[in-house]
Amino acid sequence: MTRTDEPDAQGVRLQKVLAQAGVASRRASEELIVEGRVEVNGRIVTELGTRVDPEHATIRVDGARIPPPRRHVYLLLNKPRGVVSTMEDPLDRPTLAEYVPRHQRVYHVGRLDTDTDGLIILTNDGEFAHRLSHPSYQVPKTYLVDAEGLVENRTLRRLEKGVTLEDGPIKADRVKLVSRGPEHSLVQITLHSGRNRIVRRMMDTVGHPVRKLARIAIGPVRLGTLQAGQTRELTSEELGALLDMVKL
Repeated sequence: MTRTDEPDAQGVRLQKVLAQAGVASRRASEELIVEGRVEVNGRIVTELGTRVDPEHATIRVDGARIPPPRRHVYLLLNKPRGVVSTMEDPLDRPTLAEYVPRHQRVYHVGRLDTDTDGLIILTNDGEFAHRLSHPSYQVPKTYLVDAEGLVENRTLRRLEKGVTLEDGPIKADRVKLVSRGPEHSLVQITLHSGRNRIVRRMMDTVGHPVRKLARIAIGPVRLGTLQAGQTRELTSEELGALLDMVKL
């Protein structure tokens, strides 16, 4: 996307754009503008007559990004275990296509192993998908790991400090112990690497093989109450935050 530096004189009134985005009523949006709480392309705007190009301007209210009107589809799926992260499978296994609403042509951003469940984003916005999956943007992903055995604190520190795998060193961005016992432990691991089966290989290396694995967050997007096999649209807040993370 190309961002303009100045509001478009032939565009849409800013308060109307905010109201259409669901920020507030048009009257309340006018108050937000007058109070200096709205930015357009990095500049605070206080004039009610300001017009903008809603598809290309970067608009923020109290610092939070307001995404442009949606020309694309942005869906979140809680992929069930046993589903292949493709739209078609020559072996006739269950695929993501079974969970996409009819008549919507989308593709998945990244992959989850067949035996891993959890969040995966589906979209028809090619540039967004490319950037979201590209390692240079370092979008963090959080996993809930059900690991064999009692995971001790020194093991958690080792995961944060880094381990060496056959394809090079790797370290978690964050590690959080949820619970532990003699037979198995629950650990949250956040990292931005997209390397193949990275969480499973990390846990194998520290001696605690994965029993079950789920991705519970992608950047600011959380699993919440979304059930396995369910989809929903990304909220404006989630999409705005992701657009910022991938610099769109």
